[in-house]
Order: sequence, then structure tokens, then C-alpha cells
Amino acid sequence: MSRITHLVTVCALVFTPWALAQDAVNAPGNSPPPRSALSAQLFYQLLLSELSLQNEDLGSAYGLMMGAARQVQDPQLFERAVDIALRSRDANAALGAAKAWQQAFPDSPDADRYLLQLFIGLNRLPEALGPAQRSLARSSDSERASTIVFISRFFTRASDKAGAAEVLEKALTKDLYSPSTGPVAWAMIGNLRLLAGAKSGALTAARMGAGINPLSDDVALLCVNLLDADFDGAQTLLAPYLAAKPQAEVQMGYVRKLIDLQRYTQALEQVVALSNRQPDYPEAWLVKGSIEFQNQALGPAELSLQRYLSLLPVAEPPSEEDDAPFTPRGAVQAYLVLAQIAQKNQKPAQAQAYLERINSPQDAAKVQLRRAMILAQQGQLEQARALVRAMPEKTPEDSRNKITVELQLLRDNQQEQAAYALLTQALQKYPGDAELSYELAISAEKLGRPDEMETLLRRLISAKPDYHAAYNALGYSLADRNKRLPEARELVEKALEFAPEDPFIIDSLAWVEFRSGNLDQSLALLQQAFASRPDAEIAAHLGEVLWTLDQRDKAIAAWNQGLQLNRDNDTLKATILRLRGAL
Repeated sequence: MSRITHLVTVCALVFTPWALAQDAVNAPGNSPPPRSALSAQLFYQLLLSELSLQNEDLGSAYGLMMGAARQVQDPQLFERAVDIALRSRDANAALGAAKAWQQAFPDSPDADRYLLQLFIGLNRLPEALGPAQRSLARSSDSERASTIVFISRFFTRASDKAGAAEVLEKALTKDLYSPSTGPVAWAMIGNLRLLAGAKSGALTAARMGAGINPLSDDVALLCVNLLDADFDGAQTLLAPYLAAKPQAEVQMGYVRKLIDLQRYTQALEQVVALSNRQPDYPEAWLVKGSIEFQNQALGPAELSLQRYLSLLPVAEPPSEEDDAPFTPRGAVQAYLVLAQIAQKNQKPAQAQAYLERINSPQDAAKVQLRRAMILAQQGQLEQARALVRAMPEKTPEDSRNKITVELQLLRDNQQEQAAYALLTQALQKYPGDAELSYELAISAEKLGRPDEMETLLRRLISAKPDYHAAYNALGYSLADRNKRLPEARELVEKALEFAPEDPFIIDSLAWVEFRSGNLDQSLALLQQAFASRPDAEIAAHLGEVLWTLDQRDKAIAAWNQGLQLNRDNDTLKATILRLRGAL
């Protein structure tokens, strides 16, 4: 916008009321319209303000605009003064303009909105109470719940979250026990308490809201956010909501939280229920198919993902001048998983066809990885590695990611010595990289060098004490070799402190119990781990414990489940051959 155009726009703020009146001049019986307040002096003042703004003389621009706003008492000029002050990063000047605006126009919702934001931004939280209460007072009964949510979002930006929660609760005093607004009011207070780290206070707010309406979407969302903090308490409050007809978006939020907590079985139950209740809700099918694929249920996963793709809007074909549209994020995920399913089913042409449907520059590396894996599966490992190495490196992360991709290719093809060499070389380029150090330790163990593995893992634990995978790997290795079992238990329990729901760490603890002779405890832990994450290696351990307990039929059933999940798992195959003598 040119300076002249911008000036005309500003001046129009004052001219408009007068100009609109011109249509009525010639109407019978009408008096002449009032003259515009835009005198020559005021016009010049606005001009100087805008020119000062263009020349970055923000102080003069603000002073001139405030003078004009006070002179003609125009709310749009007050707002312009606030904007100029904010542009100059002078929050106190902006607050002064907003206060003058609110005093001149006490019923202005925009003035109170600015005051609310400024008081919160300046950490003058007690003063935010006034504009918050006025905003609520002017909202109608039908708008009040949405006004509560709107105001609460401003308070989430406060640096003092605990103080913000207290002020918000005072502002919502009249709403806290109302059947119509109580649940949303308590939910907003609870979210602020949770942001402040007051988990028990947030749970109390959730209980208060659920006591008014246990089927409230807002309370349910708060409970979902609380699952990390107090899973049992929040889960209890969620139960009646989920048993009714939960809103799809809230239920999907719950599913995502369950996945974060690695509660995959419960997550699958929820998306199955959602897809049955709302069969045209696409995201449920995408998540359902992804979990089914993770559980190696390839047939159901393929059907779910195809259903997801069928529910997406049909894209318009590109014209001759236009490029093909980018593939939506969910569709990219679906095509990548479908390509993996086709690859597992020994259908490389079908896998390639799925990959051809992806047009997404940000996912180009993932597509190339899958193409490389297809080549490796066809016995062209060196060509696959060459394809990975030829991938462009637009960012430093691209170079690092290529190492991970090549490592996966080598591991999938039992080339552990080459993997060890790749990792050794990579650590020279990325010294101190925790993930590469961990993978090198795993390679050392796979090559029969447990002492080297232990040295590498202890070095990693010393450098990065919160890297829980290192504790777990070392603890499991000691237990698997039946050495230093008390130390193995300490290491695995330390890993569980960081990831208490991780089924693979639970499997490690079960293996420590098994080596320690605690068969019942081991069995219970393995059943818990396998229920959470069906996996061939967990099935191998579960079967061995059952076999040792002389429950042979159940052991064979567990191994057969494992073979269905991954027939090529080395641990599973070795366990069955060692104990049963045949696969």
C-alpha cells in the first residue's frame, strides 16, 4: 500500500459517517447532514502522524494520533494509536491509549480486549480482572460459553500461569456452578492450573466440572490433557463421557494421548468404536490402519487405510499450466504404510505404485527410503545404498537422516559388520551423537562384543543421563547373559522411571524376573507387555516362560502368534528351535 493510499484509508475512518449521509440530503423533509469532524487542521495532524510512522518516528506518530483520537473521540483512531504504540514496542503507551479508549467508550468490547491482552502481557494480572468481567457481562446467555473460552485463551499467555488461574477463577465466579457454563469455566481454570504445574488442582477442577456435567466436551478435553499427570483419576472421569457418544475430535485427542502413552491396545479399541459409530470420519480409519499395521495385522490395516483414502475429497485434476497438487499429510502416511504392506506381501510393483502417488517434497526422503528398501528386498542392496547416498542434502538433518536410512537397510539384510563400520565412520562426523552411539553399542553386541557394548553404553549414560534406552539395553543384555542380575534390575527400573508404559522395557524387567527365578512375576509382566504391544520378541519371551512353567500348549500358541507377527525374528526362531526343536 502506498503512503497516499494508506493516508486516504485512515482519513476515511472519519469521513465515512459524513459521506454515508449524503444519500439522504435530497430526501423530503430531511435536514442537511452534520459536517465532518475532519477539519483542515485535523487532516494535517493525521497526515503528519502517518508520515512520521512511515519514517519510523514512532513517538511522534503515536502522540499525533492520540491527540486526534482525543479531539474527535473516534474509537478507530484510538485503536490506531494502540497499534502504533505496539509497533514501537511501547506496551505502556499502548495501555495508556487503550485506557483512554475504554474511558471514552465504556461499552467497547474492542477496548476491553486490548486492555485484557496488555494487562496480561505486562504481568499486571489483578488489573486484567476488570476487562475480563466487563467482557463477560456484555455477552448474551447464548454467547457466554464461547466468551469464557475466548477470554481464557488470553490468560494462557501469561508468564505467571498460577496467578492467571486465580484471576480467571475470580472473573468466572458467577459461572462456576451454572449448569450451562460451569463445566467450561472449570475446564478453562483446570487447563491454566495444569499449565502452571498444579496437577492436583487441575484434577480438582476437572472433578468440579464433571460433577455439573459428566458429558461435557470441555471437561473431557481437560481430562485427556491430564492423563500424563494422573492417569487413574482422569481416566475415571472420562469413563462416562466415552461410554456415551463422545465428540469425534475429543475421542481422537484421547486416542493420540493413548498412543503417546504407548497404550496401543486401548487406542485401537477407541478408534474401532469411533469408526463403527461414525464410519465417515476419516482420521479414525487412518489411525486404526496405522495401529493394525504396527500390530502386523496387514490385511485389516490395508482395508482401513483404503477406507481412509476413499473418504478424502477428490482432488481436481491439474490443468496443463498447473503442477500436480501436493498430497495431503494423512494421505502421505497412508500411501507409505500401504507401500510397506505391499512390500511385506512380496508385491514390489504395487509398493512402487503407491509411492508414485505421493507428491510431497518434505517427504521425498521417506519415499526414497521405501524405494531403496524395495530394491534391497529384491537383492539389490548396493544399488539401494547408492540410492540413499545420492539423496540430496538440503539441510544438515538430511545428511544425518541418510545415515539412519542406510543403517536400517543394512540391519534388514543382516549386514551387521557393515552397519558397525557405517556407525563408526558416522560418529567421526557427528561425535557425541547419542542415537549413533547407542546403535554402535547394539552393533557391538550383535557382533559378539558384549564388553565393548557395555563400555559404549556406560559412556553414553554418563554423557546423557536421561537416555533411557541405554539403561534398558544394558540391563537386558546383563539379564539375557544371566550376569549381575541385581545390577540388571536397577538399570531396567531406571529406564522405567523415564518411560513407565514402554512395553519393551517392561519386557526387559520380565526377563530379569525370569533369570532371577520369579516366574509368576515374569509371566504377568510379559502378558502386560504383549497386550500393549504384540511383538515377536516379546512373544518369544512369553512362550519361554510358559514353557518353563510347563504350560506347553500356551507356549506354542504364544510362539505361533509371534511367527504371524514376524517370522524372521531371530530371537523368536532361536527360542523355538532351542526349546521345541522345530519351528
